[in-house]
Amino acid sequence: MSLKDAPAHIQLAVDLIELLEVNNIPPEQALAALAIVTRDFERKLATQPTYSIKKGHED
Repeated sequence: MSLKDAPAHIQLAVDLIELLEVNNIPPEQALAALAIVTRDFERKLATQPTYSIKKGHED
């Protein structure tokens, strides 16, 4: 399967990894930042449960 055929969340993950690697972000710094991002989006998801992981937006 090519990346262009992958689900949107896989494409986004690959883009984020590339962004972090191209900018030489140390792994511990990236993980700390991603933990903050995760908490933020979990909070958003809890208040707006209509988010779709497949589409990446409200249905």
